[in-house]
Amino acid sequence: MSSEQRKAFPFSEFEPKWQDVWEAKKAFRTPNPGDADFDASKPKYFVLDMFPYPSGAGLHVGHPEGYTATDIIGRFKKMSGFNVLHPMGWDAFGLPAEQYAIKTGQHPRATTEKNIEGFRGQLKRLGFAYDWDREVNTTDPGYFKWTQWIFLKLYNSYVNDEGKARPIAELEAQGLSREEIDHRRLAYVSSAPVNWCPELGTVLANEEVVDGKSEVGGFPVERRPMRQWMLRITAFAQRLIDELDGLDWPEGIRMLQRNWIGRSEGAEVKFKVAGIDETITVFTTRPDTLFGATYMVLAPEHRLVDEIVTEEQLAAVEEYREKTARKSDLERTELAKEKSGVFTGAFAINPVNEEKIPIWIADYVLQGYGTGAIMAVPAHDERDFEFAKKFNLPINQVVQPPEGKDWQGFTDNGTAINSGFLDGLTTLDAKHRIASWLEEKGLGKGTVNFKLRDWLFSRQRYWGEPFPLVWEDGKHRSIPESELPLLPPTLEDFKPTGTPEPPLSKATDWVRYSATATRELNTMPQWAGSCWYYLRYCDAQNSERFVGEAAEKYWMGGGKPGGVDLYVGGTEHAVLHLLYARFWHKVLFDLGYVSTPEPFQRLVNQGLIMGEDGQKMSKSRGNVVNPDDVVAEYGADALRLYEMFMGPLEQVKPWSMKGVEGVYRFLARVWRLVMEVDDEGVWSVSSALQDVPANKQLTKALHETIKKAGEDIEKLSFNTAISQMMVCTNAFTGAEVKPAAAIITFLKVLSPFAPHLADELNARIASKFPALAHPGLLSDAIWPTYDPAALIEDEVEVVFQVNGKLRDKARVPIQATKEEIEKIALASARVQEFMEGKPPKKIIVVPGKLVNIVV
Repeated sequence: MSSEQRKAFPFSEFEPKWQDVWEAKKAFRTPNPGDADFDASKPKYFVLDMFPYPSGAGLHVGHPEGYTATDIIGRFKKMSGFNVLHPMGWDAFGLPAEQYAIKTGQHPRATTEKNIEGFRGQLKRLGFAYDWDREVNTTDPGYFKWTQWIFLKLYNSYVNDEGKARPIAELEAQGLSREEIDHRRLAYVSSAPVNWCPELGTVLANEEVVDGKSEVGGFPVERRPMRQWMLRITAFAQRLIDELDGLDWPEGIRMLQRNWIGRSEGAEVKFKVAGIDETITVFTTRPDTLFGATYMVLAPEHRLVDEIVTEEQLAAVEEYREKTARKSDLERTELAKEKSGVFTGAFAINPVNEEKIPIWIADYVLQGYGTGAIMAVPAHDERDFEFAKKFNLPINQVVQPPEGKDWQGFTDNGTAINSGFLDGLTTLDAKHRIASWLEEKGLGKGTVNFKLRDWLFSRQRYWGEPFPLVWEDGKHRSIPESELPLLPPTLEDFKPTGTPEPPLSKATDWVRYSATATRELNTMPQWAGSCWYYLRYCDAQNSERFVGEAAEKYWMGGGKPGGVDLYVGGTEHAVLHLLYARFWHKVLFDLGYVSTPEPFQRLVNQGLIMGEDGQKMSKSRGNVVNPDDVVAEYGADALRLYEMFMGPLEQVKPWSMKGVEGVYRFLARVWRLVMEVDDEGVWSVSSALQDVPANKQLTKALHETIKKAGEDIEKLSFNTAISQMMVCTNAFTGAEVKPAAAIITFLKVLSPFAPHLADELNARIASKFPALAHPGLLSDAIWPTYDPAALIEDEVEVVFQVNGKLRDKARVPIQATKEEIEKIALASARVQEFMEGKPPKKIIVVPGKLVNIVV
């Protein structure tokens, strides 16, 4: 970059200055209800960023995209008369800090605090209007005290018949036994197959396993039964679907949520096992095809496998189960190209025709989904068809497709055939008829199933929230709330034990709670702290409650289902984080701790910023752009403005340093509207800046900008707002005299986008025209209102030609007659010069466009 470009305007001098001023004045502090300076007459606006995990690499240019968007709208809303809550914090528990501790011996807290310090400094250098008094850190004991407290609310709650969370004290009052109550808790213990990674020494959630390996480190993962804490999110499955409808979310994200929950209507069918007194229950969405069920498949982990397998098949079954244990759920389902399975030697009885059908085990059936068993109808299910073809199992047609379609593998609706009392019925009628028949015979019933599984909530890690639970005589119980926060023990050795025993087991003194009780050794997953952080922002300093009642009602209120007015973040959290946060929020809502049924009213996902090569930014590709470097070269305002100018917020966009330079030049033009530089390089207020009213054209350009920028900010169409500001700047640049008051108004519009430059120029103008400039910070100014009358186009530019050549132009009233336009043209000095005193032979007038004078 040339020195001339670098000197376009002195951003490196005034940007740090204004950041210091804002911090010293606490310019963006947001008072709460009850504070002396709280103005209850103002409406509220809660704008939220998905808070980052503070990695050692620091911010990349993708982070500020969403943060700048929320900063612009937060500043705009503040200027528009709202109390704005715009906080920032850190999702700071996580595996990377623990892995670093294993390698170096440095405590994860030290690593985390150092990384947070770096992130915070980077964000402050970008001029974001955060209320830093509300900063939260999920690893802070003052924060995770309340994470543990919320867990205890889950632990001590159940779901009643109306689908609402209620205290288990109600079950105790009904006389239920301890075992019955434990069976209904929202937080419960389960011994289930989990993703065990020996190298990391921890259990991983399904989303942390990629192609059979850990997402972090790429280590092999195997399936192993283990005692785990689970959260009963499935009890809220229908509400999590239904209550999406009142939210202002992109339809694509709502669809992802619905698909993940996976609601399906069908029937449960009971199949007797031949020769023993056992029944296998299956769920099917196509009970109308029951006559076509020619075999059954159980999950290899199904409890009946050991009981039904024959001696001849035992070795093959055991070998297959061992292979399955080494596969992730993804490998067993979506990635499974080749179908595999083993016959158990046992048979089941099809309840509609009493035929014996073989029982197989196969890895594509998961124990955690449905009942862990399926009836296979190979004629009308693609997966079952492939399996039956491979293992030479019967394929019986029971659905007649429309004419011209092959029945083999046909999965759509048709007409029942070869199905006894169902023959001739449409698929829909056959479903209803068979469901009624099953209920009459006691062989099944119509039901709804969900793909969603309960949330595996345990991790075998050190760096996470300890569970506030103890074990005594083989039973679990909670510790008193007065003992919160429960801190993790101090360890010097963070390495995994190499067994399912978590690292906390090394702290023997900490583990011993009493002479007869020991602490729970697992820790909570990183998801825990991010499930409720938005609530803590409402009242971050409250040591008595997770959030004060008045603060929660104000900031989360507003008469809509969701409390947060705008939530911006990446699509990588489009499913799980949102699902988990909504689940926790609904429990708190049911128990009366929060006032809205949903956490986030409006959701926007910003698009990825790709490298200049069009590839996703990564260290291995060498295309990562550090925002610190951009700020050093072009300034924070240029970075902010460029990230908003790249295109629509939701789109994927490639980075371009030339694009940054273009926005930087625009800011330099704005600077020169107010400032001029002498031969010594000293900047002073421009002599062209004067206390004069703007002419009609400048007034129109300014009011068009006020109108469009305000409307575009509301729509998050920041790129088009910036385009309009560029148009306005060009209009001001073309004026010989710059009207100071009009430029102050323009700076107010620019302020949310380029706050450093706007405050600096406002202060410079104040030094010359104190009565015109805004007194103080522009973030405290009132957003300008546009005058509709100023937008009316009552003049038009007409060009004047002499013998077909352009000689002059002028703005004339849009209602001017041909005769009036002709007089204006003939009065032009430039036109007279080229007419050379000759009388016109002909004058052609095209109203609103041109006058051509022929001489």
